[in-house]
Formats: sequence, C-alpha cells, structure tokens
Amino acid sequence: MTARFEDVSIAAIAHVDAPVRATSAQLDAALGATYARLGMPAQLLEGLTGVRARRFWEPGVRPSDAATLAGRKAIEEAGLEASRIGLLVNTSVCRDYVEPSVACFVHANLGLSSSCLNFDVTNACLGFLDGMVIAGNMIERKQIDFALIVDAESSREVVESTIERMQRPGCDSKAMREQLATLTVGSGAVAMILARSNLVPGGHRFLGGVSVADTRHNQLCRGTTDTGLTDTKNLLLHGVELAGRTWAMGQAELGWDGNSVDLFALHQVSALHTQELSKALGFPLSKTLLVYPEFGNVGPASVPLVLSKAAEAERLSKGDRVVLGGIGSGLNCSAMGVFW
Repeated sequence: MTARFEDVSIAAIAHVDAPVRATSAQLDAALGATYARLGMPAQLLEGLTGVRARRFWEPGVRPSDAATLAGRKAIEEAGLEASRIGLLVNTSVCRDYVEPSVACFVHANLGLSSSCLNFDVTNACLGFLDGMVIAGNMIERKQIDFALIVDAESSREVVESTIERMQRPGCDSKAMREQLATLTVGSGAVAMILARSNLVPGGHRFLGGVSVADTRHNQLCRGTTDTGLTDTKNLLLHGVELAGRTWAMGQAELGWDGNSVDLFALHQVSALHTQELSKALGFPLSKTLLVYPEFGNVGPASVPLVLSKAAEAERLSKGDRVVLGGIGSGLNCSAMGVFW
C-alpha cells in the first residue's frame, strides 16, 4: 500500500514518560532462583537485550488516563482550540476494556466536540503509523482540518504476570525463551496533532510512504493482556527481511536513501534488533535516537516516542528528512517520510 500526501503536516508531537522505573537488574533478581535452576546467567536481561530499564504507570492508571495526558500536552503545544479537532484516533495495544473504545474516554476527558469522530485502531506496533495514514487521508480529502492521534501503553500487568509464571517450579527453558521478550516491554504515552498544511505554517510535512504485509508469519509473536509468546529468532529474521523490502519500496516512493535521511525514528525492540535494522536499511546508529535501553519496547508508542524525544533534544532542524518506520507482529511493516 502506498499513501502520498500533499497537504498534511505535523502541528505538534508530545510524550509523557511513565513515572515508575523498573530495572532489568530488579527483574533478574526476582528470577534468580529460576535462572539458577535452569543454568542461566544471573544478569540475563540487560546482557541479552540491551534493555536496562522499562517504565510502569502507577497502579490504577488506565491507558485512557495516560493517553489523555499526552493528548492534552499536544493540544497545548499546538496552541489549538480543542473544538477544532475533527478526528481522534487511539492506536494503543493496551485498552481500558474490550469495549467501549479507549478513544471515547479520551474524547470525553479532553472535552472534544460532539462532531469529532473518535475510534480505536490496532495493528500491533504499527498502530500509530496507521492512525497517521487514516488521519492524513481525511485531511487530504478536506473532511477535517485537524486530527489527534494518541497512544498509551501499560506494561505492568503483562510483565508482573510473566515474572510470576517464570518463578513457578514448572517453568522450563522453552517457556523462558518464549516469554523472555515480554520482559522488555515498557509503558509510555504519545500524541500527535496532524493538520492541513496551510493552517500550520510552522508545521512539518507528512509525506506518507509505504506499507507491506507478509502475514505468513502471523504466529511468531502472540500476546494477550497477561501473556506474550515470541519466537525471537524467526521474528528477527523475517522482520528484518521484510523491513529491507519495505525500505527499498520507501526509497523509490520518497526519492530518499540512507545517506539523505537525517533521522530514522524506528520501532525499537532490543539492541540486536536495532543493530540488524541499521545494517538492513543501510544507516549508522548515529542516525537514530536510542530509546530502548531506558524505556524498552513501548509498542506502537515507540516510533512517535523517538520522534518526540529527538525534537525535545533539539536533534532536528528545519528541512531535515525523517523516516518513521516499524515492524508489527503479523507481520506488517511501514516506512513513512516527514520533512521537518
């Protein structure tokens, strides 16, 4: 799928870090008896994944609460009246309930207009990019002037339940391998305002890009609210291969290559995953901002989190070329372009 936009810009992007820092050393300590029983090293997590910490929200904080915080921050940074937002898309994997949507809670919390369309879109770690495309299409067709995309992930429940299972006497090496990647997931919230370009002269052009599916590999990563099962080896192998194909199409669509891109804002899972992506896509790691060591894998919030933190750190200048890219379990892959 190809999406191309001529009149869509990012008016604002914002993030909110979850406040509770949970280190890999703490998780390793909780699993010390299991590691010893299975003959595994005592400091396993950081050494294997490069993730030294991840964040949790305080108990009782719902995804809609965190998404509201990020959404309000983005609206304030855009200097926008909330009544002008015509679309709200929540893209979180995590949800308050099966129904109603997270979006409806955020819509009410922010006091958005009754004419503001609101709904959830989920597509594993690509949800935020898909939300941007949906909003971009509506702006391009002049159905709306402004859209708000939000995402809030909460990893506390799945990490704590995984630790509890791994502590059981019946946990074997196979169960450890299948569930270890779940211990890298983190929490956080992000939000973005997209707008018609002429309404935000200082905005950043969202050009669109490409998305490619390879759903033969839909069993490599499966998750529920309290369990994640991952075939790490094959997910890396097939995911990076799909990313290479997607970036080849993206380069043709955008007219860019690795040398001309200033920032690769990519979904980050681990040290090895990020290193293999840099090789496959042909860019040095200096062209990204590494968030996985301190925040882990924040799912669909990861790509906009990298972008928001890069902007906050003044890593971006006017006219910079930015690639937003990610691989979602399924497998699906996207590469989108932004003129900063």
